[in-house]
Amino acid sequence: MSWQDQGFLINKNKYNENSVIAEFFTKNHGKVSGLIFGASSNKIKKYLLIGNNFHINFNSKNLNKIGYFNIEINILNTPLFLDDKKKLYCLIYCMSLIKFLTVENQENKNIYVSLNIFFKILNESNWIRNFLFWELNFFKNIGYDINFKDYVSKKLINGTMQYVSKSVNYSKYIPKFLIEKNTEPVDNNDLLNGFNLIGDYLEKTILKPNNIKFPNSRLDFYKQIK
Repeated sequence: MSWQDQGFLINKNKYNENSVIAEFFTKNHGKVSGLIFGASSNKIKKYLLIGNNFHINFNSKNLNKIGYFNIEINILNTPLFLDDKKKLYCLIYCMSLIKFLTVENQENKNIYVSLNIFFKILNESNWIRNFLFWELNFFKNIGYDINFKDYVSKKLINGTMQYVSKSVNYSKYIPKFLIEKNTEPVDNNDLLNGFNLIGDYLEKTILKPNNIKFPNSRLDFYKQIK
């Protein structure tokens, strides 16, 4: 079996002295894994960075054996953010989401398009807020849609109208920017509250039911922005 495609490198692990096992999320084949021979050569390793986009030639002689990639760099994304820890940790977390929450060999062009959008978001002034909405849209693309507006009610608290959860057991503040999407976070604490709320949804609704460990990369990203 052989095919050509384009895709983002989402993970790589050393296989032997000269080769790696790489995972790409591709436009037409979804998440695929295979060997890259000669990955330690100067020609390849300098651009074999998670997040970069490649033109891919995939070959496999047997469906029961791992195939291999011949790659050419298409778009250099990651080098633009190597000196920005916040954006770099966000990038690492984003790629880990794709790795752990997508299915092998299953096409999903919405996710591929969203990865292109992700790198545009990193260049926006309010990129962290916009990334949180990107994250929610990614959850929607894998079958976990949530509209926070359905779970809140308005209450006057200390003279200010706020959104709180409708739960009968406890009352939790929901940042306004998650409900009224044309608004901005009040401050960094407001942004972090939204970040943690989405993380709580990720853990309880998506990860735990599927026996997936909460990604350390999201915790590392959080430490950079708090």
